[in-house]
Amino acid sequence: MTDDMDFTKPQPDMAAASAPFKASGSRFYDARVAAQIFKVAGTPEQFKAEQLIFTEDDGKARGGSRMYYLIEGEVTLTIGGRPLERIGNGEIFGEMAVITGRPRSATARAYTSCTGYSMDAAQLQAALGRIPEFGLMLASVMFDRLRFVAQKLASRTKAPGSAAREATVFEPAVVAQLEGALPRSALVRYNRETVIFKEGQSGTFMYLVKEGRVAIAVGPNIVEVIGPGGTFGEMAVVDQSPRTARAGAMVDSVLLAIDRASLMEVVKKHPAVAVAMLRGVAERLRHMNAQLQ
Repeated sequence: MTDDMDFTKPQPDMAAASAPFKASGSRFYDARVAAQIFKVAGTPEQFKAEQLIFTEDDGKARGGSRMYYLIEGEVTLTIGGRPLERIGNGEIFGEMAVITGRPRSATARAYTSCTGYSMDAAQLQAALGRIPEFGLMLASVMFDRLRFVAQKLASRTKAPGSAAREATVFEPAVVAQLEGALPRSALVRYNRETVIFKEGQSGTFMYLVKEGRVAIAVGPNIVEVIGPGGTFGEMAVVDQSPRTARAGAMVDSVLLAIDRASLMEVVKKHPAVAVAMLRGVAERLRHMNAQLQ
């Protein structure tokens, strides 16, 4: 996976695991939803054939990157001068740099004359408050890849000395927004070494850790440790899919349980919540995908 290919879809073998795939390759991608949000909140764009759109490590990661929706035309992506992928009508690209704030890892150039829209991080956050379904769609696309990676990791034994990743956490202001929008009954407690959920189970809640630490395991490996401000279990809320990992309390823990309806309402009022969730999922995908290399 590359930052500016952005999202990936399951492939049948390990040889294909590292190949880049577009967001549109996911069964969850809906070009109509993408077009709607870009037209509502984006900026019109036109590029001439051969015009450079962005470059690898372009130095605009912190607040300066833009993501794109292509109405008409074709865009080529390259890494180190090597052809990577071609983007066509109805597709998005460049979104991971906007979501994560990380530098670009690919170069984009117009292959033909192109028209479309672009959004920066501020525009994306504002738009998610109006059309939260777009945030859930992007998360579902990333979850498609996470499911594939989890299946591969489940059959592997962790290398000696390798450590579980400390999860990306929400900013305190985002945690406060979430907690303030939910009833007090949303708080749940788990004692040390208690299983929260297992692989294959259905679920209706995602969780935010208020106190304590939660281990996320895939097969024999603990792949992530969630501390205060971190979230887990989002797949069950976003696309109602079975759990792909096990979760257990490492110490006595207090969690905020969030169902789908509550998440949608919170995102409408506080779109920064959706951006924070997307960033956390993107970092988790980056970490787990690296384990396949």
